[in-house]
Amino acid sequence: MRKIILNQGGIMDILLRNGYVVDSANSFEGIRNILIRDGVIASVGHDIPAPEGARVIDCNGKTVIPGICDMHVHFRDPGQTHKEDIITGGNAAAAGGVTAVACMPNTMPPIDNAQTVKYILDKAKESKVKVYPVGCITKGLSGDELCDFDELRRAGCVAVSDDGKPVRNARVMAQAMVKAHYAGLKVISHCEDPDIVQGGIMNSGEVSKELGVEGMSRMSEDISTSREIVLAKDLVMPIHIAHVSTFTSMQIIRVAANHGVMVTCETCPHYFSLTDEELRKRDADYRMNPPLRTSEDLEAITEGVCDGTIDCIVTDHAPHSKEEKADFLKAPNGVVGLETSLAATLTALYHTGKISLRKIVALMCVNPRTILGIPGGSLGVGDTADITVVDINEEWTVDPEKLHSKSSNTCFKGKTFKGRVKYTIVDGNVVYEDNIKA
Repeated sequence: MRKIILNQGGIMDILLRNGYVVDSANSFEGIRNILIRDGVIASVGHDIPAPEGARVIDCNGKTVIPGICDMHVHFRDPGQTHKEDIITGGNAAAAGGVTAVACMPNTMPPIDNAQTVKYILDKAKESKVKVYPVGCITKGLSGDELCDFDELRRAGCVAVSDDGKPVRNARVMAQAMVKAHYAGLKVISHCEDPDIVQGGIMNSGEVSKELGVEGMSRMSEDISTSREIVLAKDLVMPIHIAHVSTFTSMQIIRVAANHGVMVTCETCPHYFSLTDEELRKRDADYRMNPPLRTSEDLEAITEGVCDGTIDCIVTDHAPHSKEEKADFLKAPNGVVGLETSLAATLTALYHTGKISLRKIVALMCVNPRTILGIPGGSLGVGDTADITVVDINEEWTVDPEKLHSKSSNTCFKGKTFKGRVKYTIVDGNVVYEDNIKA
């Protein structure tokens, strides 16, 4: 059985024995023991005896990495907790080896004030993982009036975004980039032009034409990405581009980064694993925003991950109920992904020889924390014990009904992956354990 383990209060020492440790932050890879005491890594070495009363976890044949940080999730809390809430979202994260998340602000009400931030952080105290709120760029996600970024920062936000909606006014976005920077907040841009999309529900191309449904032109993403790059260049300000999905956006970001523009970006496993051919099934679980694109786009995103243009792999975890996803044409966009992100990445990129384990750790554990300015991502002595143990060779098949999320709208249902999370540790406490035998 797979189970979520209740917080043990940091009472018990834990010895991870004989695991293959991959620590990109410290440029280390090799078999080691790790002793955890009082929530931190007390020792790393070959011959560490188990203290009296310690829990010993045999990691022989397993890979030990820093806990994953997913900097782009939607927990629907407050306001739409029938889809997900901070507790169930945390359970899903823990089952996927994720120890920290940044939750997006398109909640009801939106995260545009200190009171809502406090609500999230108070509830997150009961979560299995660490939750970092992302505040709104504009009040009520209206796109007009900027939020008080200093207030949001003091309340506990680590970034701002109007994710789910673009900031359509370039002047407002320019002001946001400057003011957020000086408030110590990263701006995360949802690059989409609604005037171009005009109600499209999937990638505009051959498949949408054959299905007879309205498509979403890639121009929507590409034009918006270009605008953000120009603003970042001219203002000499940083910008983070969310969920990159197109060939052209990838090219624009690569050229900009190579010329010194302070741009970082992310993508999701479905953009380097699946194409819009999946939509032939007329199944809304394959609909998300941005949509699955073509094989050309998939190859471009894969190249961007491999050559370092893409900084992070995230999920854009977006739960919706079965009832909402039942109608292919009317369903909202979005898929869950917290429990499949590491496995999908290992399967598509590591087991195919495209990137190394150390690179995956950088993309999923280190870089998101660096971009957001939050601690963690390394396995040195004195570091907080946020750790994921994974069997990179264990095969398993995604069953939507066995997910820990309230929602089951995964685009990887029925897919067989190679790589399974065995333990997730947060602050020195085992919060997830997989007891299924390979």
